[in-house]
Amino acid sequence: MTSAAGHPLQGKIAVVTGATRGIGRASAIALAGAGAQVFAIGRTQGGLEELDDDIRAIDGPRPTLVPLDLTDGAAVDALGGAIFSRHKRLDILVHAAAMLAGLRPIAHITPELWDKIVSTNLSSAFRLIRSLEPLLRASEAGRAILLTSGVATRPRAFWGHYAATKAGLEALGRSWADETDASPLRVAIVNPGPMRTRMRAEAYPGEDPQSLPDPAEIGPMIVELCAAPELGPPTETLSFAAWKAARAEVPSPAA
Repeated sequence: MTSAAGHPLQGKIAVVTGATRGIGRASAIALAGAGAQVFAIGRTQGGLEELDDDIRAIDGPRPTLVPLDLTDGAAVDALGGAIFSRHKRLDILVHAAAMLAGLRPIAHITPELWDKIVSTNLSSAFRLIRSLEPLLRASEAGRAILLTSGVATRPRAFWGHYAATKAGLEALGRSWADETDASPLRVAIVNPGPMRTRMRAEAYPGEDPQSLPDPAEIGPMIVELCAAPELGPPTETLSFAAWKAARAEVPSPAA
């Protein structure tokens, strides 16, 4: 029989965006490994099928693969109805999908690229909240995790498009957390920091990727947050680096 300690999210229903690579993929695998039934959202069928193989390899519940572009608002709107028809609730949302689209001066960003970045990084979060909030409220302990970046609060040259959307995401998430404070739903904003992802390599092509944490390392943090009775004040951004350092300070139990 499955133990609660080994599978703390057994029976939970989760949606993970950006599930085909990076932090989204790592989150989907970690949640499935903890027993959750994952709706994996990604743009490519091939990437989703690779994720399915990875989850099968750890004997997790088989995920529901959802090839979906988050800029397709109508498709995001329909997602909530599809989950309701099968499960009547949603316990976890991990919104990891984002795009960088290179680093460039603000004046060099075309209106078309700007609209795409805003749609992918910010408007998608609004559409997900609108579609999924009733399902998260139907859970006994709904959890929503939004992934942000340090440039949201410390913007710098050439990052204006990405920084603006992440700052908007944080404001949206904190407003949502305040609106749902009287419900069992809790919202957390997590800054993963530098990680060995394709987006990081796009921004820092000369950096040694082996000097960075693998995205798989954030998986236990995501599981812990989704299983926690509380997530702390939503006005505070949760840092993976701080979480990792705190766990390193905890002494190992005596043999």
